[in-house]
Amino acid sequence: MNNLFFSELLIATRNTGKVQEIAAHLAGLPLRLRSLREFANIAEVNETGRTFAENAQIKARSYADQTGLPTLADDSGLEVDALNGAPGIFSARYAGEAASDAERIVRLLAELARTNDRDRRAAFVCALAIADPQTTSLQIWTGRCEGRIAHTARGTNGFGYDPIFIPDGYALTFGELETDVKQRISHRAQALDAAHAFLRQQLNNDS
Repeated sequence: MNNLFFSELLIATRNTGKVQEIAAHLAGLPLRLRSLREFANIAEVNETGRTFAENAQIKARSYADQTGLPTLADDSGLEVDALNGAPGIFSARYAGEAASDAERIVRLLAELARTNDRDRRAAFVCALAIADPQTTSLQIWTGRCEGRIAHTARGTNGFGYDPIFIPDGYALTFGELETDVKQRISHRAQALDAAHAFLRQQLNNDS
């Protein structure tokens, strides 16, 4: 890969919280990070995959082709055992396309309450892909964080379902845990650690 790969990297999301989380993990690399908010006329990508990995690849390839920039895309969500893995790849749309995080949480808690499940086991899953439009190469990594669902939303740190997810080994939700703790143990952190190592290795090879 040439040096252009390391001058700019598009983070394929408009979610400010996610951009900040990814930027923190890629800190120290000589990259100018861009987000979809900088591309007003870019076409939205239809997530037609059947898995997190398929959707991450679709988004990475499409946005890389549209912008000409190396692109990092992730697809992540919450899988709840008692709901047969739902909301899964539909996590962001679980309460409708325009629903807020709070509305999605309300629906999930209501659905889970109907199951009378006592264990409330769940896992956050992340698939992360980096596509290079110049070489058409694509790398992909996955991460998984096991835990359980709280009975009520707690904490304001993070985004999405963070206020109701309690990771194994902790009593606090992702919404209550300190950012540095979440950045060590989360599903996205696992995938980003692998991506950071890959990018650093490529940089060293080019230097």
